[in-house]
Amino acid sequence: MKIFDSHTHLNSEEFINDVPGYLKRAADLGVVKMTNIGSNTQLNADAIKLAHQYPQLYAAVGWHPEDSKNYDAAAEKLLEEQLADDRVVALGEIGLDYHWDSSPQDVQRKVFARQIAIAKEVGKPIAVHNRDAFEDTYRIIKEAGISEIGGVMHSFNGDPEWLKKFLDLGMHISYSGVASFKNAHEVHDSVRATPLDVMMVETDAPYLTPEPHRGEQNEPGFTRYTVEAIAKERETTPEEIAAATFKNAEEFYKINEED
Repeated sequence: MKIFDSHTHLNSEEFINDVPGYLKRAADLGVVKMTNIGSNTQLNADAIKLAHQYPQLYAAVGWHPEDSKNYDAAAEKLLEEQLADDRVVALGEIGLDYHWDSSPQDVQRKVFARQIAIAKEVGKPIAVHNRDAFEDTYRIIKEAGISEIGGVMHSFNGDPEWLKKFLDLGMHISYSGVASFKNAHEVHDSVRATPLDVMMVETDAPYLTPEPHRGEQNEPGFTRYTVEAIAKERETTPEEIAAATFKNAEEFYKINEED
């Protein structure tokens, strides 16, 4: 069973000093490819660095909504340069976060829309962060249009009604460890309703640790438990979910099997 962790953060301080160890632990659980996601100048640079060091790693670069208050012309110029790197497969994570509200909401919306425009210019898909901001996230993606580049709702936590809205925009849907949480009933409903050909899986490590390790620090290898939880909800095998989501991630990120 081969698993692709489509959204993780080995570039974060929790992992950066022992990346080989976490890659070995991941491989032991069948997680053999992953995309490291950036969110600011340092994390973007580290994601690219790791992608050049380890063939099973890819990078996404972008400005997270929490960091959007620091996005300026210099940041944009560097971002455009980074997007030209052949190991960068997406622009992300970008979006809106009205929970923490660490950047003004109007700034978040402006930076989000601007980064979608850049993604369209360079022809790379977007990885979208949405927390407590469904309406504005949906509106901005709809107004911008992403059909020619594609996008993924990372760690989707909406109900089937929101699921349908984002699917209608042409978005992929990625599920994290939340899919394994016993009381995440709306997410379970969406897991069952998501077409398998647009589904991906992720850890968002070090966050959102799945059962049976909830309460511990998450790590990329734990994508396996999200795969198993999704398979249980859909009454199928983990092998089917792993194979489909692996294929979807490679196609979404335009990665060849031999890469």
